[in-house]
Amino acid sequence: MKRAREGNDHSEPLAKVRRVPRVDRLSKLPNELLIRILTSVPVPSLLLCQRLSKKFQRLAVDSELWKAAYYKNFVLPRASRIPGIRDTDATSDQLRYSSKLSKWLDDGHLVKNGRKTDWRQQYRLRHNWAQGQCAVSEIVVAERPPEPPLLVIMSHGTIFTADSISGLRAWSTTHERDLIASVALTSSTGIPQLPTSMAIDTSDNDTEHERVAVGFNNGVFIVYELQKDQRAFTALFEHAPSTNGMLSALAYSSPYLLTMTEDQLLSIYVFLDIEKPNTPLDAPRLLYSLRSHTVWPPVSLSIRTATTSVTAAIAYALPTYLAGWTVGIQEMRLSLDGKLLESRLATAADQNYHTLSGQRSVSSPSTRASSPFPGRPREPTSAQMPSNSKPTSMSYTHPYLLVAHPDNTLSLYLVRSNASWLSIGSGTRLWGHTSSVSGAHVGMRGKAVSVSRLGDELRVWDLEGGMASSANRKRSRNGELSVRVQPSKGLEPSSDSADEDAKQGVGLRFALEQRFDDSAISRGWVGFDEQNVIVLREKGEGSQTLVVYDFT
Repeated sequence: MKRAREGNDHSEPLAKVRRVPRVDRLSKLPNELLIRILTSVPVPSLLLCQRLSKKFQRLAVDSELWKAAYYKNFVLPRASRIPGIRDTDATSDQLRYSSKLSKWLDDGHLVKNGRKTDWRQQYRLRHNWAQGQCAVSEIVVAERPPEPPLLVIMSHGTIFTADSISGLRAWSTTHERDLIASVALTSSTGIPQLPTSMAIDTSDNDTEHERVAVGFNNGVFIVYELQKDQRAFTALFEHAPSTNGMLSALAYSSPYLLTMTEDQLLSIYVFLDIEKPNTPLDAPRLLYSLRSHTVWPPVSLSIRTATTSVTAAIAYALPTYLAGWTVGIQEMRLSLDGKLLESRLATAADQNYHTLSGQRSVSSPSTRASSPFPGRPREPTSAQMPSNSKPTSMSYTHPYLLVAHPDNTLSLYLVRSNASWLSIGSGTRLWGHTSSVSGAHVGMRGKAVSVSRLGDELRVWDLEGGMASSANRKRSRNGELSVRVQPSKGLEPSSDSADEDAKQGVGLRFALEQRFDDSAISRGWVGFDEQNVIVLREKGEGSQTLVVYDFT
């Protein structure tokens, strides 16, 4: 039954609203002017513009737009954290975006003449790094653990592995994850050898012909070259066995090769003829050797070349009286003709404590100690001071020395090295992990990656300028200098595979319930390049896999 209209209701019906047609004047503007307008649009709005029309979809992916967005979001903030650049006049043209005049820092290779860069993809890559977003896949590299343990290293999208069972292998980090090449690790007489160390040539950007040096338990080292077009390894040089024992660490920056033996003999070699690819190398010349009496593992070797000299460095753990562990660095500076200019060392130990071995750590008459505290040191709080527990891993890429500890923290030291002195800062503790940190690696632009012992927590760190202010030191204590890597949900293991792991008695949850030794879950090795992070994990009955975190 309809409701009767009240007698006093004399209101008239509302008039219809006249719709005024909207005129799209924006789309009629020239493309050049529209692109100029879009340069001021934030990235989220730029992504929405791709849905407006086909014209805006085409304009919103213009390379110059994403090049400007890349500079404003990633290059400029980094420049503002670097001393010397951040103090530059704010009106300087070098700190304003310009396609040709801007200062691109370590991203300068992206704007080299003749290089075509997909700036939208490059922006997405850096954004995924900043947010910890990635896809995950696995490469099974060993069905049973080899002896000695598997060696892994990564360079230019290629993973190199070496072990006594499968030899030297190279894997691709592309979506196929295929095996590129492999070669048995035998001597020139055909006798199998046990690999104990490995290093990639960091001096050459030729991704089609990469050189790798492998050290063995009998003091031998062999230099191989990977030819990706022929999918094969070629042995370029084999050093004779040595009475100094196993090669425990290597660093390779052609033409220089740095070796460390188990007897703590540090040696630097130079190859004289290195220009021709896929050509056997002449025997290298030994430039200098130093024997240390205080180096404790873990260690990290590095080589830095300059126009007039080359610097070989070893970073190592160092025990102290009553104060636990600290770190030290030993450097050899040589001229390009092989003459030793200086041997020097520095430690991060407090001046009130002494190392167990005293001041001098290397038997060389020219070795001198440098002060670890240039100027007046600041007094850090207990939460900021680096951990004094024995390090589990160490990575040194000048000027950053990153040390992992079993107490869920890392220690960051800044190393100052020039022609007149060598020093190590007092160090700062980095917080963020919730379990023991088994591996850490520091690489380009102050970026670092660390992994927990259980292998379930991977964190990406931005170390550049991180400790420059009290606000950033507070961010470190709160775990805000790093981001935890979160794999894409669509690529996480399915529930079926998780159920299968539970049936077989493997997987992280099962390990936690059974209180297994956590070292059986992760071997602690972690490495990365511009697009991927690689973590070596062990599960099941000892099978080892490389977990690939793809940020593209």
